[in-house]
Amino acid sequence: VPVSIMGGADDAPLALTITGNDVESATKFAEAAAAELAKISGATEIKLTTEGGSPEVNVQVDRDKMATLGLNLQTVGLTMQTAFNGNTDGKFRAGQYEYDINIRFNEFNRSNINDVRELVFINERGEQIKLSQFATITEGSGPSLLERRDKSASVTIQAQTVGKSVNTVSAEWEAAFSKLKRPAGVNYVWGGEIENSQEGFGTLGFALLAAILLVYLVMVALYDSFVYPFVVLFSVPLSFIGALWALALTNNTLNIFTILGMIMLIGLVCKNAILLVDFTNHRKAEGESTYNALIQANHARLRPILMTTIAMVFGMLPIALATGAAAQMNNGLAWVVIGGLVSSLFLTLIIVPVVYSIFDGLIRRASKGKPTDYEAEMVAEYKHRELSEDGFTSKH
Repeated sequence: VPVSIMGGADDAPLALTITGNDVESATKFAEAAAAELAKISGATEIKLTTEGGSPEVNVQVDRDKMATLGLNLQTVGLTMQTAFNGNTDGKFRAGQYEYDINIRFNEFNRSNINDVRELVFINERGEQIKLSQFATITEGSGPSLLERRDKSASVTIQAQTVGKSVNTVSAEWEAAFSKLKRPAGVNYVWGGEIENSQEGFGTLGFALLAAILLVYLVMVALYDSFVYPFVVLFSVPLSFIGALWALALTNNTLNIFTILGMIMLIGLVCKNAILLVDFTNHRKAEGESTYNALIQANHARLRPILMTTIAMVFGMLPIALATGAAAQMNNGLAWVVIGGLVSSLFLTLIIVPVVYSIFDGLIRRASKGKPTDYEAEMVAEYKHRELSEDGFTSKH
């Protein structure tokens, strides 16, 4: 049995909870949906959390007859509960110990349906009334477990997946059971890994945006500029291209762990762009043109970028190629990092210099104006004054 990425081997990674106005309608649709799941390759060990077949005795009370005979529903209910389930209101104390006294019919008087029919009640007039006089008692079968979700009767379908991801199987399954006719009031809610993923996507999506924002703010403080950090961040979407391609080629899905890999990528791939931008700024400060500075940055920083990327890729390969029950959760994360680094390696060396050149040109155009005559500015408000004999005060 494969281990769920959110729990142990006993947890069902694929789960669908069917809710309805009553157990019968929910169970009927759940059985039909489970039959559709059985047709999908990759789904195994399909089961319902509630199974029918448990014998039970159904008592349908005629309220009008019951009232005519001088009984009420509360009296009937309490009497039946005491007779068949018992009443433990009484206590027996022996020293410092206390024991429940369970008052109920003995096993002989509650062994079959006739014992239920012959149950006697005493009405307000002291008359003995049998249950069969005002109720219909039948034998039947019911679910072994009664579940409720959001105050509605529910049945959960659970399954394991083999050879396919949970997201793939769930998508095929949803497309199949969506064609079934659903009774009024019947709805479904995903559980298992799908539910956990949906809950985690919102938090991780916020973490992804927060990581990008924090990286940008840190670089703004270091570069003392709002433009150059923006150029560096252009490497992030370039890495996502490779990450998504890697997921597609390895038949992995976008889940919590792959999003964690994308968050890791933000810091890893920004490093490549920082090396280029920082070297370019230094060369420009020494008098080089933007074009020459970018060419020199690509030549000078290609080797460190290549070395760090190859080291990280080879470090992630054992995780990406690992097999075993618990390896599936890490495979996707590793492939995201590998794909993102490889695409960033090639695209950053091309796209980032182009973006830098564009923004640098825009900055020059925005700051372009009439040349400043600094010599004229220095003497613009100068007035010649003669000093007195002390050499400090001016003559009047």
